[in-house]
Amino acid sequence: MSDDFEAFRQQMADVKPLRSDEVVTPRKAKPTAAQAERRKAAEQQLEDDINYLSMEFVDLVEPEALVEYRRDGVQHGVFKRLKQGHYTIEASLDLHHHSLRQARQALFDFVQLCHRRGVRTAIVVHGMGRHSKPHPALLKSYVVKWLKQLEPVMAFNSAQRQHGGAGSVYVMLRKNAEQKLENRERHQKRW
Repeated sequence: MSDDFEAFRQQMADVKPLRSDEVVTPRKAKPTAAQAERRKAAEQQLEDDINYLSMEFVDLVEPEALVEYRRDGVQHGVFKRLKQGHYTIEASLDLHHHSLRQARQALFDFVQLCHRRGVRTAIVVHGMGRHSKPHPALLKSYVVKWLKQLEPVMAFNSAQRQHGGAGSVYVMLRKNAEQKLENRERHQKRW
């Protein structure tokens, strides 16, 4: 045995374990009225915020990078036409001069409104963010992340030069319920 251990044993020789009835468990303090109200307000705010787009960690995209995404089921030819800018742009959103929080809300609202109104192709101008702080292309990076999280978004791709190039994306939205019904009715009449 080492000298340190022996010294420790000597120091602890007269120590006796506590009986279970002698152990005092600390009680949690009840929250103050102010703390309870803050918690209630925070929970209500979360309930009211239907915007589920994440503000958590984002994979950074380079300012000049071209971005693309398509869900399963989007035909290759349809995606190619989107990439080439062949679809009519029915709506646009410019996110220049928006904070991340403002951009998050604006993009969420824009996509939901477009989907409700039956817009199939839109453009989102996010800019390239070469000089944005703390990282270049921060807003662009988040727009890429958020578009993937939005259920109505079927595909997106960096726009052609005349529409903003790497500073914009074409966005293809799925048909809304009304458009799907109309499509079904049209095809049933053929048979």
